[in-house]
Amino acid sequence: MINQKDLNFSNVNKKFFHRLVKKFFLMNIQRFTFSGSDFCNNYQVKRIDQFLKINVMSKLSGKIVAILTENGFEEVELTSPKKALEEAGAAVHIVSPQKEKVKGWNHDHWTIELPIDKNISDAKSEDYDALVLPGGVLNPDKLRMNKEAVEFAKDFLETGKPIAAICHGPQLLIETGLLEGRDMTSYSSVQTDLKNAGVNWHDREVIVDNGLVTSRSPDDLKAFNEKMIEEIAEGIHAPVPTH
Repeated sequence: MINQKDLNFSNVNKKFFHRLVKKFFLMNIQRFTFSGSDFCNNYQVKRIDQFLKINVMSKLSGKIVAILTENGFEEVELTSPKKALEEAGAAVHIVSPQKEKVKGWNHDHWTIELPIDKNISDAKSEDYDALVLPGGVLNPDKLRMNKEAVEFAKDFLETGKPIAAICHGPQLLIETGLLEGRDMTSYSSVQTDLKNAGVNWHDREVIVDNGLVTSRSPDDLKAFNEKMIEEIAEGIHAPVPTH
């Protein structure tokens, strides 16, 4: 009989585990019985599928994640990670220097407005388990000029909490002065700034360096979201030494 205890592997990549177990049972459909019943059938496979999806959805249960943004964030670079985090069980707060709403951007025009959960002046890094930095040309350029935003992001690096930054998002992290020696990627136009900050820049869809997840563009969101969730699930990593 399969039960919750048997399949509760908290330190396993549960998406991979879900695919692996489902494939295993499908390949051995004529060899297994469950609770003394007949051979495994399609209904039972669906039940296994549903059970394992619940395990995946609870991966970030109890975690609180901050998405730090200004007006001009690239819409999908905020909405896609936010949805992925919430589906994994995390609570997500939009943090911004704006007071009530923040406005998104899509290629060449303004799009959605989203409500602010916490103004940056009231936000404390110790209240959050991880930080997400969406891109957009306007958004990080405004954030990097905001001292409170820079200090907020810096706290995550200094305490080893996961950070996920995509596209132009890593620009804010340059202002922390704590990127020397880190392996990262970004939108191609940002690579010179990152290299000047001491970063080992790579042209890959996603880079993970001790809890710091970076990707190049919206085309990389699938890989970005998967690694983001993995790193947040792992918890605190080694803190970055301060200078």
